[in-house]
Formats: sequence, C-alpha cells, structure tokens
Amino acid sequence: MTEIRQVLSLKQTLQLVMTPQLQQAIKLLQLSRLELVDMVHQEMLENPVLEEGQEDAAPEKPAEGTRTESEEAADRDHAEAEKEAADAPPEAPAQRDQLNEIDWEKYLENYTAYVPVGSAVRPSGDELPSFENVLTKKTSLSDHLMWQLRMSELSEEDQVIGAQIIMSLNEDGYLEADDEDRLAGRSPTASLAATMEVPIEQVERVLAAVQNFDPVGVGARDLRECLLAQARHLGVENGLVYAIIGAHLPAVERKNFQAIARALKVPKEEVLEAVKIIVQLEPKPGRLYIEEEPQYITPDIYVVKVGEDYVILLNEDGLPKLKVSNYYRRALADAERGGETRNYIQDKLRSAVWLIRSIHQRQRTIYRVTESIVKFQREFLDKGIAFLRPLVLRDVAEDVSLHESTVSRVTTNKYVHTPQGIYELKFFFNSSISRVVGEDLASEAVKDKIRQICGAEDPAKPLSDREIVDLLKGQNIDIARRTVAKYREMLGILPSSKRKKVY
Repeated sequence: MTEIRQVLSLKQTLQLVMTPQLQQAIKLLQLSRLELVDMVHQEMLENPVLEEGQEDAAPEKPAEGTRTESEEAADRDHAEAEKEAADAPPEAPAQRDQLNEIDWEKYLENYTAYVPVGSAVRPSGDELPSFENVLTKKTSLSDHLMWQLRMSELSEEDQVIGAQIIMSLNEDGYLEADDEDRLAGRSPTASLAATMEVPIEQVERVLAAVQNFDPVGVGARDLRECLLAQARHLGVENGLVYAIIGAHLPAVERKNFQAIARALKVPKEEVLEAVKIIVQLEPKPGRLYIEEEPQYITPDIYVVKVGEDYVILLNEDGLPKLKVSNYYRRALADAERGGETRNYIQDKLRSAVWLIRSIHQRQRTIYRVTESIVKFQREFLDKGIAFLRPLVLRDVAEDVSLHESTVSRVTTNKYVHTPQGIYELKFFFNSSISRVVGEDLASEAVKDKIRQICGAEDPAKPLSDREIVDLLKGQNIDIARRTVAKYREMLGILPSSKRKKVY
C-alpha cells in the first residue's frame, strides 16, 4: 500500500521584478544623446510638473553655517539613494519604493534643479559645419532620367513605357527581374510588356533609347549589356574593346590576358590597351545619383588632454536642465491632504523625480565607463591605433563594479571625441591576437597593419595572404592565413589575383 502524506516546505527563490521605473532607467542607458533629448522633450509634454530651468539662473544658496537639519537630512537621503542606484546593476530588483515614502513638501522646499555630471562646455577645437557646407537635395536618378524622357522625341505612348522602365530600375541603374519573374523564367522586358499589355518589341525599342540617356548604360539588364552600351557610345563597336566585352569579361576579371589574346588571335599588348579602356567604363551607372542621406555624428563624450592627464567632458548641448515647476510646488502645498489633486501632483512628482535621477545616474554611469576605457586605452590615446589594447566588457565591468550588460548598454550608440578621432565606445573593445613574444595585440591594430602592408605593396606584384602572414610574423604577430583573409575582406581589400595591375 502506498502512503500519501502532505509535507510543508519552505523554498527561497530570487525573482526579477521589472518595475516601470527600472525599465525606464535601462532604456535611458542605451539611448544616444539625440534620442535622450527627444525623450526628455516628450516627457516634458506629458508631465506638467517638469519644466526646463534657465542655465544662467543658479539656484539660491543659503549663507554658510545656516543650513537647517531638514536640508542636511534631505542631502543625506539623496546621496544614499544615488549610491544604491550606482552600486546596483539595472537588472537588480528594487528593494523598496523609496519615492513613495518621500515627504514631497519638504523635498520641494530643499529641491534644486538637476545638475549633470561633467561639463556642458564644448571644447574649442570642435567645429560645426558652415552654412556653405549645408547640403541641398540631390537630383535622383529617376528625376534625371524622367527629365531626359520628357525632352526626347519618343511618342506619348513610348514615353509612358519609358517612365515605367525608369521606375523599375534599381539604385545601380539596372533593370532586373524580380524573384517571381526569375522563377518563371521571364525577362524584365517580357514582364513589363505583359503588365502594360504592349508588344515586347516596343518595350525593347524604348529600353534601347533609355540606355542612351545620361548616364550611358543605364537600364541594362546585366554588366555585359551595360558596358556594350557605353562602348557603342564611344564608337568602338567594331573594335577589340567590343569583342572583349562581348565574350571575355570573366577572363578580364581573372586578369587572364594571355587567354584572351589566344582566343582573339591578337598580340597581348593590344589586349592590354583595350582593357585600359574597359576599366574606365562605369559598371554601375546609377551610383552617381544614389540618394544617400548624410550621417552626422555628434559626440556624446569629449576626451581632452590637459597637460599629462585626460579630462572627460559630457556633451550636454541641447539637453534641457530639468526642474520641478514652481506652480506645482505651490499647488501641492495648497492641496487638501488625501484629495484627488494632491494625489495627481504626487504621482507626477514621482515620475519627474525618477526621470531626473535616472538621467543623472545615466550620465554618471557613462562618465565612469568612459573613465575606465581611458585608463585601459591610455597608450592608444597617446600614440594611435597600433597601440590599441585587447579589451572585453568584463574588464570594464569589474573595474567600475557594474554588470557586463550595463556596460554593453552604456557603450551602445555612444560616440567619443578623442585626440585620435571620433570613435564609437564599442570600438575600444577588441579581441586579442597572440604575439610570438610579448603582450597580445588588439584585432583592430592587426587590421590596421594589414591595411598598411597592402597599401605599401608593389601593384605589379601584390602580396598573397600567406606572404602577409609571414610579414606579420616578422613584426612578432602570430596570425593564421584564414584570419588574414577574413580581416582583408572586412577592410574591403581584394585578393592578390584581383589587385594585380599589369598595365
């Protein structure tokens, strides 16, 4: 017989509690400066208790020796709350809701506007773009082609077809079939003819006219057709250039000029002269009109060398200095205890104070993390990228007593202005590459050495990946050939067979 018993046991578990305030603090950490400015302005619209303080209006200070006990107590409470927030990672659950226990009337009596860590002073070397360098809207490829289409002698019906062709081009200026047409084996012109219910021959004729628009070769369906259109425009359709483009482009890419010479039964020297013309043609005629929005980077932090030390300045430009509205201070004092008005104001005050403290804590955390990075990467700041040290999140996290995920959030979308240039904070975290003798080297420093080696090589005899490995070993850097190949591809450097110049 099986015995059934009821047993009472106690089990202690740790559960993560994500309060709305904690979620907001975590979100603030990973915002860039511009995103933070937008978020603060939105909060000011939604919370009437918040308002922007005047930068030149310093808070009134009592005379020395006249501080009251309530003021000193408020300062102690504020310092303890900040210390708790600084020591605990954002992932830790809140132990108690301190904001609910605040005597708001006393708090407002001793309240001063939020003063951020660091300085809002912009270094003198920072230059803003002049009005002469402000960009206007660039003419797009479609606008440029449509203008030519309207000026052409094509019939009204052909211009409608031409407009459809122009609107179907990709950003490089090619007319490509979509996935559905490719699977069905339909050409782009056949698809357009079916869609517009016109003969395919008419579409082909209009396409040939579009391919002669500026830039020449636009509307081509592949590289060969694009270069052939440009060769016709140059008047060499009966020459060697036209023959090489028509049948030997793969050999040109491999630089196998001897094979081209044998196939066309011409001297190699003539092939080289023809290839000189081919390489000057434009393989992507539409790229001159690509509408790329300029990306401006405003540093979140400035690291400036003063004497022998580095000073960290937080960029507070445009960030409102938040304070609690005087109107709502008086309204809280006059409101009836337990009344709806008082409860509403207190609720908004909790939200406002938490936001101000969270911003303050965010700025302090960014400052501490940057300070740690500067300490680890001092040689880079002094001497350049060749002296960048290997660094992982754990190193900085342990140095500033924060969680790794907090450091990761702090370094996301944050840029720092240094004597060596502007870098994302994540740039300073690099894997290590072993040296034959001595300390490990950062991967970014190795990439820079590969870039320098390839930049100094003989164009007629480019270095292979194996030869680059040997040169790096001569510089006391132990690295595999496949790692060199990976870094070379990341740097956008072609293999040695495609870097070779024979003319």
